[in-house]
Amino acid sequence: MKNNFKRVAWLLLASVISVTVLANQNPPRHLQTYRQQGISHADAQRGHRLWYSTVNQRSCTSCHGDNPATTGKHVKTGKIIKPMALSANAERYQSAKKIEKWFLRNCQWTFGRNCTTQEKADILTWLSSQ
Repeated sequence: MKNNFKRVAWLLLASVISVTVLANQNPPRHLQTYRQQGISHADAQRGHRLWYSTVNQRSCTSCHGDNPATTGKHVKTGKIIKPMALSANAERYQSAKKIEKWFLRNCQWTFGRNCTTQEKADILTWLSSQ
């Protein structure tokens, strides 16, 4: 009985590690779409700077928090927001339609404008590294 418990525990641990490693190694497929739209290089450093930049007292961190691997909370509605980091929420970046929907809403709300394709690629690259 004790050995079975250890085996199950090791299998669970190995599964969690595998999912985390795979998530960190597989950037969102949607980045390929941005490359097809003319982005030659997505830069995680630029994505990091954009994530923390403030416009009219708003930034991505206003709702998503300083650490994208943790849960955030919308400042107006109080709605809980699942982690943005790929390592903490690998399923977040499976739908291109949802990615674009949320970039449209969040860029408008945060920056007062649409994000460029380059900015979206940079942010996704940075979030993929988290």
